[in-house]
Amino acid sequence: MVGKVISGSSFSGTVGYVMKEESRILEAEGIMPPEVKDMVQDFKDQALLNPRLKNTVGHISLSFSPKDAPRMTDALMTQIAKEYMQKMGITDTQYLLARHLDQPHPHCHLVYNRVGNNGQTISDKNIKIRNAKVCRELTEKYGLYLAPGKDDVRRERLREPDKTKYEIHDAIKGSLPKCKNWNELEGKLKEQGIGIRYKYCGNTDRKQGVLFSKNGFEFSGSKIDRAFSFTKLDRHFTHVQQQTQHRATLFGNLSAAAGNYRSAFAGLFGGMGGGSTREEPPSVNLGKAGGIQLPPAGSPVGVSAEQLQRKPGESPEEHIARITALLDAAAEAMAIAAVERQRRMEEQKRRHKMRL
Repeated sequence: MVGKVISGSSFSGTVGYVMKEESRILEAEGIMPPEVKDMVQDFKDQALLNPRLKNTVGHISLSFSPKDAPRMTDALMTQIAKEYMQKMGITDTQYLLARHLDQPHPHCHLVYNRVGNNGQTISDKNIKIRNAKVCRELTEKYGLYLAPGKDDVRRERLREPDKTKYEIHDAIKGSLPKCKNWNELEGKLKEQGIGIRYKYCGNTDRKQGVLFSKNGFEFSGSKIDRAFSFTKLDRHFTHVQQQTQHRATLFGNLSAAAGNYRSAFAGLFGGMGGGSTREEPPSVNLGKAGGIQLPPAGSPVGVSAEQLQRKPGESPEEHIARITALLDAAAEAMAIAAVERQRRMEEQKRRHKMRL
């Protein structure tokens, strides 16, 4: 049993693909089959319960070996898929489970709403790692055919050219998490005696393929592993760079929000600390954005250390965005409160002068 996590940007495209002609629905929850447009609208309606969640589409395919086909009834496939969902935390939400009939190997597609029935988020944190673990557990539990993966191959028994191919595979797999682009990957592999050569599109300088060489052998990336084709590796580096830029933007927004918060804090609670006999208010460290002081007890501004902590299931990006919004709102509230306090003080001075 193999699970593949598929990225989807819209329910209409995902449901439309899953409900192609050579398929049948195994189970549906919270949606009204069989019309695609009705199911899509049901998914979209529930997604409105959590408008802050950007990617609401969950899509996973579950594939089984042709050797398991004789015993893979609709009932068994549904049972395994539902147990898979429980183990993956895909619960209390809408879903569509459809079996495809266009391939010799049995497989089904699970489409689910990442916005749960109560507006909660169905987490996708470490989903690929969790998916691999759950698939292996269910494969063993139901006695399904287990194809030998590259990690299970006994390297000491290999002969050339497979021995070198697996050496290259292990080197790429170990180096990739430490590399942000092709140049860094080339450098890491060169240290291990592995060369890289690119294929180009016609007479242009546009790369369209990659080959890895060692010990006099050369293999295309896809021959080493489908995940190491030029397209997939290039997509990986693009994603890494986008994530880096996105996080830099998020940290910039957080730093700006923290600066605005500090200014507003000084304007409203500037008399605290320094030469004052009152206790210095507690502070919280926001990493690159620096530390901020918390409003004193009884303050109408709602910012506490607990609110600034990362919530269970919250991604780093979601956490940063949430506390940025919280600091912006607090800074605005403190600025308004400071203006109001200044107005009251001036009013008191005016009345005092009038009494004199």
